[in-house]
Order: sequence, then C-alpha cells, then structure tokens
Amino acid sequence: MARAMVKIPIYRRNSDEIVKFSGRQESLADLIFGFLEEGHELSSGSSCNSSKSSNHGGVDDMVVDDDELVDDNVNSVEEDKAFWESKDQLLQASLCRTTSIETKIRHATKEALRELNSGGNDCACPRPVADGCRNCMQRKISDRLRTAGYNCAVCKSKWRSSPDIPKGEHTYLEVLDSSNSKKKEVRVVIELNFRAEFEMARANEEYNRLTSRLPDIFVGKAERLQALIKILCSSAKKCMKDRKMHMGPWRKQKYMQAKWFSTCERIVPPIQPAGFSGQLPKPRVSMLTFDLVENLPILQCTAVN
Repeated sequence: MARAMVKIPIYRRNSDEIVKFSGRQESLADLIFGFLEEGHELSSGSSCNSSKSSNHGGVDDMVVDDDELVDDNVNSVEEDKAFWESKDQLLQASLCRTTSIETKIRHATKEALRELNSGGNDCACPRPVADGCRNCMQRKISDRLRTAGYNCAVCKSKWRSSPDIPKGEHTYLEVLDSSNSKKKEVRVVIELNFRAEFEMARANEEYNRLTSRLPDIFVGKAERLQALIKILCSSAKKCMKDRKMHMGPWRKQKYMQAKWFSTCERIVPPIQPAGFSGQLPKPRVSMLTFDLVENLPILQCTAVN
C-alpha cells in the first residue's frame, strides 16, 4: 500500500529567524515528528521565561492598578482607626460603670493607702525595704479593710505551664461581699499596680493611649476585670502585629486571666494591733546572763576568808 503524500507548508525554527518551506512535499510521519520537535522547543523556552519571571518576583507578569493600591491603603487606615476608636470607647465604658459595693471598697482602699503613706510604710520582712514592699502593703491594706468590716484577704494564685503560656504566680487582694442575701456572693478584685500590668515598652501611640486611661489601683468586680483584660489583650495583639513584633506569651489573654482567675490561696492573717509592725525585736546580749565559768573554763577562783 502506497504511503499518502501531503503538501503542507512547514515552519521550522532557525537560530535567527523562522524559515518557511512551502514548495516541498513530506510524509505525514515527518510532519508529525516536526510538530512534536517544534512543541518541545517552545515549551523549553516558556519554562525559561517563567523561571526568569520568578526570579524578579513576578513583577513583569503582573498588571498593577495604582488606584486599587490607594484604595486598599485608605481602607486599611480607616479600619485601623475604627478598631482603636472602638477599643477606646469600650474601655472607657467599662471603667465608668460601677456599683455601690465597688465604690465603697474603692474609697476604703484609698483611705487605707492614705494612712499608710502618711504614717510611713515600714517593711516588716526579714530583709526590710526602705519604701516598704508589695507584700507588706497588701497585708496592711487587708488588715484595714477587715477592720472596716470587709471580708478581705491576700490571694496568691499559681498556675502550671501549658503549650500556650508559661507557669507563674501572682498576689493580689480580694474582697468577698455577701451583704445582699438575695444575690450570690460578689467577688471584688483589688490590684495595687494595675496599669503597670499592661504597659509595654515598644507599644504604639494608640495602645499607650489605652493604658494611660487605666487607674493605678483597680477595684472592681471579677466580670469587669474580665472585660478589661479582653479589651487590652486584643489591643496588645493588634499593636504587636502592626509593628511586626512577636507577642510574648506573658502578654496573651490566657496568661493575664491566670493572674486573677486561676486557683488561689486566700491568706487571712490575724489583725495586728495598731502600731505593731509584725517584726520581732532582735535579741540582745546582757552581761547578767553571761556565764563566765562556762565561757572561761580555765579561770580558777580561790575563796578568800
């Protein structure tokens, strides 16, 4: 059987130009082989071009609309502004709201601090501190609040490490109020250094504005404290993300909640009388109790008539 012959113009790639062979007859097999050879050469060239584009970040293959970039930036700025404004409003609303029991305990705490500052906050620890220490201040404030009729105690919380947060411990004051028999017991937390718990050294202006609104001494119900922690920790996360910085695990919401909401030990020492610092006097050596015979055994005494 004779082989079929066709007459089709053939294009072959040369190093400098594409040459057209139009007056030549070739078999169908030659035509197909030439087409496959041509396709392999084109695919190799396209892969090289693709590799070259990837080396330049694909900029040559992208068509960027400048107006679209401007709109994205404007939207981003507007979203950031709306985020910080909403956090600021929520924070102020949480701080402004208060109940009668919170107000009473807050006034009693400030009065106790005023008395301590006027009389001098002497430290009763084995190693005294000139300006007093946190433990002694908490104990003295707890004593004054219990004298005023509040069920106050020094709480020491501890929590174990987890995949999310490291272990730690924290001390604070707690008042349990059960004056209203119709309602369940109310837990009021007193933190003497509240603002410093949320301050960050490299925070942006928006986050610093939020922390500046926090009181140095927080006196509030547990529900209010939970709301403040959520607002400030989400703001801290946003701040670190905008500054492209890693957020430490001690800044996370779980870690901050563990300080005041983990299992704690309530310490209620007996109320000490006024003017008693709790520090035992140092023993002094008296010559009246000094045994000469025991300490000087070589000393001999002779009786004299």
